[in-house]
Amino acid sequence: MTDGAVRVDGNTVRLPGGVAVRFVRTLRLPETGTHPLPPGLGEFPVRRVADFPDTVPEQWRARGGVMLPVYLREAMWLSFAGTTEPAALQVGVGKVCAVSGKPWSDRLSRTPQNYVVLPRQPWLDGINSGSGTVRQFVAVPLGLGATVEGQVTGEEVWGGIQLQSFPLREGPLAKWREQERLRRERTRSMHTFGGYGAPAPMAAPAAPGAAPAPSGAASARPRAAAMGLGVGGSMRQEVYRDDRKPKDWAERPAGRVFVHLVTPPEWRRITGEAPPPSPVDRAAYTRAGLPWYDYYDQDGEDLAPTDPLDAVKPVGDWLGDDLEPWQAPSAGQVKPLGDAPGKPVEDGDW
Repeated sequence: MTDGAVRVDGNTVRLPGGVAVRFVRTLRLPETGTHPLPPGLGEFPVRRVADFPDTVPEQWRARGGVMLPVYLREAMWLSFAGTTEPAALQVGVGKVCAVSGKPWSDRLSRTPQNYVVLPRQPWLDGINSGSGTVRQFVAVPLGLGATVEGQVTGEEVWGGIQLQSFPLREGPLAKWREQERLRRERTRSMHTFGGYGAPAPMAAPAAPGAAPAPSGAASARPRAAAMGLGVGGSMRQEVYRDDRKPKDWAERPAGRVFVHLVTPPEWRRITGEAPPPSPVDRAAYTRAGLPWYDYYDQDGEDLAPTDPLDAVKPVGDWLGDDLEPWQAPSAGQVKPLGDAPGKPVEDGDW
């Protein structure tokens, strides 16, 4: 991509610099304990806000971007498989950085680091909680104070997810491309195959589970940013420290996109499409013997936790106990893991 546009390619959001982001449905973890990586259970459908000018809230039209449907208390993770070149990607939840806990910024920072490094970071399942863990992204409505945004800033204004990409500068990028060319030649000469950052295999959805959709679609135009992300359980996942020189990265972002989160009834009203079925029953998934995952990169260094994110409480403190039954996977179910342009997405004021 050379025009600097953010594009939607199927359900993949592509940002300049070869960054590919998919939003993956998954099992919600219990809010106590630390768990293996949950599986991918299919992609969230993604649509451009600009394609529905008559049915989206006016504020969404002003912000531009894309939207996807999510159930109350549904969990998700972000997959970066398909990213073609090194990039620094900022991930915001209600314009709070999911890595540093600091306010959203259009500049990269190392103290603390406010971005993930692609393709080394193959996915991100939640906010950085340090010590080799993250706390799972879980959807909640604005207005309760349960979102990361509400707990860190004291307000719930933005909701949604924000993405911003920074490519390598011309010199470091040229050096990386030459190294990649030589690596591919060596690989061909040894007749080996494989690559870094393959996504977790997708499991077929089971019967609808215990996360109910909010009832009743509004008859008038809804408020903008009605859903945001809070946190659920903890899982074993590292957020890797950047080992490049700060000056290797572009000073300004090459592209950005606002991801609006829509309740299933509003998704149907806005798009005319049926939302996906409600999430999978996690106990039934585990009883069926289907896999959970563990990922390890021996060369990666984990980021330390930050004070703003360390204080974030799970959504159960607002929504009540998690009543969905939990069955821990057996040791044999935890599997070790070693990672076309579409229509442009309109950006706006945010």
